[in-house]
Amino acid sequence: MTNRATLGRDLLRAAHLTPGLTRADAARALGTGTGTTTEIVVRLLGEHLLAEGPPSATGRRGRPTRPLVAHPEGPLVLAAAISHEDWRLRVVELGGAVVAEAGGPHGAGGPDAVLAAVRAAARSALRRFPRRVRGAGLAVPGLVREGHLLDAPLLGWHDVDLRAAWPRSPDLPADLVLAGNDARCAAVAEAVRGRAAGSRLHLHLHLDAGLGGALTTDGQLLDGARGSAGEFGHLPFGDPARRCGCGASGCWGTALDGAALARLLGEQDPPDPVSHGHRVLDRAGAGDPAAGRAVAVVARALGRGTAGLVNALDADLVTLGGLAGRVLDVAPAEVRAALEAGSMAVRRSSPAVLAAAALGADGPLVGAGELVWSRWWDRPAGPRGAG
Repeated sequence: MTNRATLGRDLLRAAHLTPGLTRADAARALGTGTGTTTEIVVRLLGEHLLAEGPPSATGRRGRPTRPLVAHPEGPLVLAAAISHEDWRLRVVELGGAVVAEAGGPHGAGGPDAVLAAVRAAARSALRRFPRRVRGAGLAVPGLVREGHLLDAPLLGWHDVDLRAAWPRSPDLPADLVLAGNDARCAAVAEAVRGRAAGSRLHLHLHLDAGLGGALTTDGQLLDGARGSAGEFGHLPFGDPARRCGCGASGCWGTALDGAALARLLGEQDPPDPVSHGHRVLDRAGAGDPAAGRAVAVVARALGRGTAGLVNALDADLVTLGGLAGRVLDVAPAEVRAALEAGSMAVRRSSPAVLAAAALGADGPLVGAGELVWSRWWDRPAGPRGAG
């Protein structure tokens, strides 16, 4: 890749990540002079990769500045997410704005039917936006490796080729058709678009039927040797007498999920632990004493385990998504007290910030798109049209 192409790629990335970026901002970000920056901007404008927005007053003398924004005919990515109850697809432009979306419930359908629904929506988007889509990303609640879903107990899916979610198209090159675990995608979303923007070491924990998450450093996901780091729910922080579906005993996630709340209430294991967990949290938030006591037990288990991770990893920010974010909202005192009690003394003088994820249920969907944008910047050939 030429130096000009590298600078073009870096400018596209900066415009994507920095709303309101001006030519002067771009010159500072790239470390280039105004002449070189102008040359690159003019080329990207001509290639319909960027546009200039309306002038904005700065309060200073001189010509009003114009921010660099997504071109109305510019690049797009497809982002999709499958949850325990529905699927969603968005068409996203540079900068993260949503230009189209689709979705629907899947009624616990099998993978063939659900992926076919996603594929039909993607095909419709490709027809609506011809030659503009650059790639596609999919977030799912399970263990994903190299485009294959190995196991998703929440969905009852095993050994599924997730590439079947996308139609064959020259707009979807194989290296830009990606899939990832929903918790890891949510971590990326928080690092790029949410509370973790600017964090040095960010820990994201996402609780649904199980507990997963990821670490990001300076906005970049830490993958692990096989691309599946972040199975924090299988740390031995739970009851050692309780067997987990993964085959181990004492997994932390078994002390936190909707099934744990059901046991604390003396109920049978629910068929849908995620929905059950939300219902118990609703009851606790409305003042139900029994639900409140059950949530308090889970909140303390969440805080203790989080303290162990912060002690080990030295994260400066912890975000909680899914049911974990709701536990923090409903029982903040219990979570924070357990976090403090479990923290090393040296950590208490400058504790990690603990917060509910800013993007909520949108986190996996936003993150699936951000994975594609990140891969697009970093392709050996450079972003299509930016060279």
